[in-house]
Amino acid sequence: MKKTTYFGFKKVPIEEKTYRVRKVFDNVATRYDLMNDLMSAGLHRIWKRVAIETIAIRPRMQILDLASGTGDLAREMWRRAGSEGHVVMADINERMLHVGRNKCIDNGELKGLSWCQCDAEALPYPNETFDRVVIGFGLRNVTDKDAALREMHRILKPNGKALVLEFSKPVSASLSQLYDVYSFAVLPAMGHFIAQDKEAYQYLAESIRKHPDQDTLAGMMREADFESVTYTNLTGGIVAIHTGAKV
Repeated sequence: MKKTTYFGFKKVPIEEKTYRVRKVFDNVATRYDLMNDLMSAGLHRIWKRVAIETIAIRPRMQILDLASGTGDLAREMWRRAGSEGHVVMADINERMLHVGRNKCIDNGELKGLSWCQCDAEALPYPNETFDRVVIGFGLRNVTDKDAALREMHRILKPNGKALVLEFSKPVSASLSQLYDVYSFAVLPAMGHFIAQDKEAYQYLAESIRKHPDQDTLAGMMREADFESVTYTNLTGGIVAIHTGAKV
């Protein structure tokens, strides 16, 4: 019997998920940033700044930004790592990386940045390469999350830190109900009219619900050998920042 996994609420053969996820982001790449601003009312920018503060990026650090997409997290970390640091923007989706690279070129941001199309489950880097590894709003799209977390741990240097910024579970029942209405009624409609892709934002809502909650993800990070694992809820748990260290 073929192994299956979830693509949103649908069960699909495990080997199909990567293709389906890639297709979603191919379709929305050029309007991805606009949709992020609209659907979060700009809050995603605050979430990302707060997240970066938790991992104390310093000059000269080597940083890997997984699921980098259009690169807003990467560019903010690049500014903090300085001219002698280095940030790799990594994503499985070539079109998203292309959009992100063009943004860097347009802003004159090239020195100390590089790009890598790769799978978070099998990173093409030696052990202990990076001081920080970050994945923002991307882990829920990975087929084997445990494998990705193990890879994040493997490529970290001793005393390095990992950050997972992801949609999570609201802490109150009333907020959860409001969030469900917004997610399943408003988001797909916005996707239809603005990104011309209702299904992509239906998938977004469904993938968030299938993603592990805060405590479960913290446990998965510990299973991947991270130490000092903590999480912080933002906006009532709609988003959570998870961090872990490699000793």
